Order: sequence, then structure tokens, then C-alpha cells
Amino acid sequence: MDTKVTHSADLPVDRAYWNPDVDNALLCIDVHQETHDVKTFTFVSRDGKHIAFSAGQYFAFDAGPHGDLETRCYSISSSPLRPNAISITVKRVAGGKVSNWLHDNLAPGAMVQANGPLGQFIRPGRLDQKYLFLSGGSGITPVMAMARELADAALPVDVIFLHAGRSPGDLVFRSELTNLATRLKGFRLYFLPETLTGETSWSGLSGRISHDLFQLIVPDLSERIVMCCGPAPFMAAARMISAELGVPMENYIEESFDAAVIGDAPLPLAEQAEHKCFKVEFAKQGRTINVTTDQTVLSCAKKAGVKIPSSCSNGLCGTCKSKLASGTVDMKHNGGIRQREIDAGFFLPCCSKPLSDLVIER
Repeated sequence: MDTKVTHSADLPVDRAYWNPDVDNALLCIDVHQETHDVKTFTFVSRDGKHIAFSAGQYFAFDAGPHGDLETRCYSISSSPLRPNAISITVKRVAGGKVSNWLHDNLAPGAMVQANGPLGQFIRPGRLDQKYLFLSGGSGITPVMAMARELADAALPVDVIFLHAGRSPGDLVFRSELTNLATRLKGFRLYFLPETLTGETSWSGLSGRISHDLFQLIVPDLSERIVMCCGPAPFMAAARMISAELGVPMENYIEESFDAAVIGDAPLPLAEQAEHKCFKVEFAKQGRTINVTTDQTVLSCAKKAGVKIPSSCSNGLCGTCKSKLASGTVDMKHNGGIRQREIDAGFFLPCCSKPLSDLVIER
């Protein structure tokens, strides 16, 4: 069978739809407590527009205490076949400036600014494709959107969904996934708490992902597309095990966000003199900054307070993608931009250093 799955982004436009180039205002309409430290926030367009996106994509939110906004990226956890609203599912993080602000302050009726949808963590669309959805902790959000989309589409599937968490109480969407597995044929579900704290009567699997575990629950792993999202050590282990069990590199697809503060260590004055300095103009913001040939455009923009949505800082996610109106850069990306986009004049400020004066349409 070679039928193509239709994503909401492919649906015909019969009413006003969200335009990522101009729309950025979202209205919170619901807040739901998922676990003791995880909440789901649901938004609609301020102007009543439908929001077309693909399962696995995310929005970059500008949030935080008033006057001290920061940008964070959160995957959409809702189904793209329900474009009237989007949901993000956020874990409270110790010391997390934005996540904790959302948990403590965001309530129905509040407005937030967000850019999106963004990202390329999108499953291939063949209906006869077999998948392993693999998530750890709050990394479940993009693959949950995929699972919900499959359920909404009511089409035949062959999916193994393995979700790992610290304890049974930390397993996000536990009840919903259990219900989904009972009604969606071809959808097999495994939970993997690392410890059994708080639920010693747990009768399922426990521990960490391993070579033996994968051989047990996914004996045909080499025939599947692996969609993986979770903490860096979790994904590193999943990547290694998948490769050992014969998953081709192109069939292992992962999503990763690095929210670390971007900044370059200051160079000694003697070294600074060796690097050329160019002017970088952000046309829409009316700002011009200086960037040397050893610095990335994004790192200098962040220091100067110029607003550019960003996440990974290493050319992987594509969040900071911008149009270069004039000038040239040295860009070393990791797949966050396509060649046709580069040919159209786009670039990634996070992994680009100037080779001339630049004008950026931001």
C-alpha cells in the first residue's frame, strides 16, 4: 500500500489560517495538570484562525517575568487534525526560568507571543511504514502528537510506542495512551519507569532502555522508522542500540532542544585584533550590531538584545532560520536548513559567521 498520509498543513484552506510570517499572538484557553510537575497549556489564535502544522513541530514562545522575556521552544502535543487549537505540555524544571513562570503564572485568558510552527521532526507519510516511537520524560510531546494524529485519522497502523520515565507517577499521558492502545489496532504500548517509587505493585517493565529490551519488545527493529525524543543521554543510548540492531542511519530520526544560554567566551585583545568586524543590520527591528568573523550572528544578537527565536544553537533545529537580504556568511549547519531554502536566501544565524556586512530581514 502506497497511500500518502495527509497532514493538516496539506489540507485545503477554506477559512483564515495562521500565517507564520505575520501571526504571533496566542490566547491561552485551558491549563491541565498532567502529573505532579507537568502541565498542558492549550492555545487558540487571537484572531480565531486555524493553525496548520505537522505532528512533531514546535512553537518558539517568548515568555517569562514582565520585561524579562526569553525564548523557549515547546513541541506541540495535540493532533494536527484538530487545527482550531494547539497544546504544549511543559515540565517544571528546577531553576527553569520560563517553564516555572508558565506553571506559576499562565492561566486561561492570558496572551502570549509565539513563532511557529517550526521544526523538521516529522514522520515519513507512508501508511504501510512501521514505526518505533521512543520517548523519555517530557520528550514524549512530539511523538504524542503523532500518536494522537494516527488515532484521529482512524487508519491502519503498525506502531510500537515505548515511553520511559523516572517513576510510574512521572509517565505523562499514561491513561490516554493506555486507552488509545486498546482501541487503535496495530498500536502496541510499553511504559518503562526507571524506578517503582510510589507504585510498588507495578507489574510491567522497569529499568532503562537496553540492547536486550529492544530485542525483546521490537524484534523487527531494523525494519522500522525510529522517532526518538528525550534527554541527551537517553537519545545517545537509543541511537547506539538502534545502530547495533541494524537500523539504517536514515531511519533513525530524533528531536533535541538545547536551552543553554548562548554566548561566546571573550577573546584576549591580541586575538580580537586578528578578526575582521562587520556590520549586521536587522532591517525590521531597526538595529545594527557589530559581529566579528569568529562569532556567530546569533550569539552577538543575543548579547545585544536583538530578538531572534532560537533553540539548539548548533544548526540542527532550524528555529532561527532568517532571510539574508544582502551579504555572505560562513554557515556550518547540521541539517536544520534545506538546500532549496539556502538557494532562496535563507540562513541559520546560530551557526553562521559573517564574511561581509549583512542585512537580515528580522
